[in-house]
Amino acid sequence: MRMPEKVDLKKTLDGYRAKRGEFRFLDVPDARYLMIDGHGDPNTGAFGEAIEALYLVAYRLKFASRRELGRDYVVPPLEGLWWADDMAVFTSARDKSLWHWTLMILVPEWVEDSLFAGVDAPAEVRLEPLAEGRCLQTLHVGAFDDEGPVLARMHDEAIPAEGLVPTGRHHEIYLSDFRRVPPERRRTILRQPVGPA
Repeated sequence: MRMPEKVDLKKTLDGYRAKRGEFRFLDVPDARYLMIDGHGDPNTGAFGEAIEALYLVAYRLKFASRRELGRDYVVPPLEGLWWADDMAVFTSARDKSLWHWTLMILVPEWVEDSLFAGVDAPAEVRLEPLAEGRCLQTLHVGAFDDEGPVLARMHDEAIPAEGLVPTGRHHEIYLSDFRRVPPERRRTILRQPVGPA
């Protein structure tokens, strides 16, 4: 029996493209993600456990799609929504203990609630839509702790220059597996939804 062709959303969706040093506006279509929420410093065991739970479900869903629907896909990269009650602790002060996060993995449009219901997901992992719309994004290469100046340029210069303001949560797409790639070589798309001022 011939195996189905694998769909690679990272190669087909515009939202997975960014260049270092270039801020680019794009319209991000609504999509559905596996999600899990958390709070605090990402350098903790709870963050790692959340990643493991998310990937467990992502691969169960991938194999269920291949088995039950005859449709296969590459599991997309890990993504995260980040915010704080005072965004200064995120963009400049970098007080990680005050951060909130939602880790996410995109699922193809054909994955429906019924397929998700059959994969025995832990209660904290959910399948949910995300609508971001107009966004500004760029590529950061380097350690996560070095994102501050890029985020400051994004929020203080690039977005206001277009008469816009940040809306929604800061969004990161981890093109590199940060568990394996050295900090100075990590490739992360930094995205911010925007709207009229």
